[in-house]
Amino acid sequence: MLLLKNGKILENGVLVSKDILVKDKKIIKIEDKIENLEAEVLDLSGKFVSPGFIDVHVHWREPGFEYKENIYHASRAAARGGFTTAMPMPNLDPVPDNYENLKLQLDIIERDSVIRALPYGAITKGEQGKDYAEFEELVDHVFAFSDDGRGVQDANMMYESMMIAAKLNKAIVAHCEDNSLIRGGCMHCGRRSRELELPGIPSICESVQIARDVLLAEAAGCHYHVCHVSTKESVRVIKEAKAAGIKVTCEVCPHHLISDEMDIPEDNGMWKMNPPLRSREDRNALIAGLLDGTIDIIATDHAPHATHEKDLTMRKAAFGIVGSETAFSQLYTKFVKTGIFSLDFLVKLMSEKVADIFGLPYGKLEENSYADLVVIDLEKSLIIDPEKFLSKGRNTPYIGEKIYGIPVLTLSEGKVAYKDEEVFDIYSYK
Repeated sequence: MLLLKNGKILENGVLVSKDILVKDKKIIKIEDKIENLEAEVLDLSGKFVSPGFIDVHVHWREPGFEYKENIYHASRAAARGGFTTAMPMPNLDPVPDNYENLKLQLDIIERDSVIRALPYGAITKGEQGKDYAEFEELVDHVFAFSDDGRGVQDANMMYESMMIAAKLNKAIVAHCEDNSLIRGGCMHCGRRSRELELPGIPSICESVQIARDVLLAEAAGCHYHVCHVSTKESVRVIKEAKAAGIKVTCEVCPHHLISDEMDIPEDNGMWKMNPPLRSREDRNALIAGLLDGTIDIIATDHAPHATHEKDLTMRKAAFGIVGSETAFSQLYTKFVKTGIFSLDFLVKLMSEKVADIFGLPYGKLEENSYADLVVIDLEKSLIIDPEKFLSKGRNTPYIGEKIYGIPVLTLSEGKVAYKDEEVFDIYSYK
């Protein structure tokens, strides 16, 4: 047993002092004061205790691309960021489009992950958009179906996949990108791309495929979830679809909330991501969409790459940035400390709401729930230094940024997944 003493939890949006008793995988007691002589005791000294965060969009790169990242490092990076559940995307080698391929990934997760990992199955074989994955083989072993990294270009293939997923009671999770509208772009098509004389990706590349897919989802009766929404037009389409009663949910990434195209200082591949940083107007629409409930949750799209793939110009660099270790702290610094979001609102966007929209038994901090929790020092600050990341990926444009609200302890199913040794030099939980 583990007894967490003198922590603070949110009750009706207010921080109150509580003790928390953990046994095996569950929280068995939350009270003002708990005394238990059999438990290991950890004094939290007034630090904030949150439900563990859930990230439905990560790239853990294994099997197939271990030189970028692997499950061992990625899971520890996620735990350091306060995540206790993560959903690795299927753009792997081999692609998990049948059970045999998926089993390779499941075995590595079982061996190496320090947090709960629920992988995706692919929608199409090899994510090539030409033939269907083995949905029936995969359904009992995957979180949902996605071809993330690629938009499904054929409307009929997406429609029939949605109908299959609906029968299997699984969501279709979509990277929305019309390939005919990418136009060789490497950043958002806007003012900054013109100033840097770089080819731009227009906003309609994303929004037109979302518009197609919400109508397909309505016809198929499928839960359709949109990855990394980045444009005001996308927000508008999703808002209208929800108003029409279509079962659509969506996510936004931290980098699209805290940055826009005008924050890109130069032609530097560390700023290259897909979707790209859009206009200031788009960023404001994303923030408004979170506040009015159009956008349901926050997900990182943690996308590690090797240094030689990112230390390049925008035209040549790979798309993607890392985010697992800094997501909460960056959002807390930019939005909670400035009064735009409440702490309760941000926490729910990263935990409880994620569990709710996907019907997961996680994301809560209450008696008899899973002991998935993160202890955060809201006063602690640090300077982002990629050389200190637990992820193999170092590809972030936010080097040198000062952030507050630092996770110092993460429990996943009652086991310590991450501990800041400078804060807790006490014991290793067995």
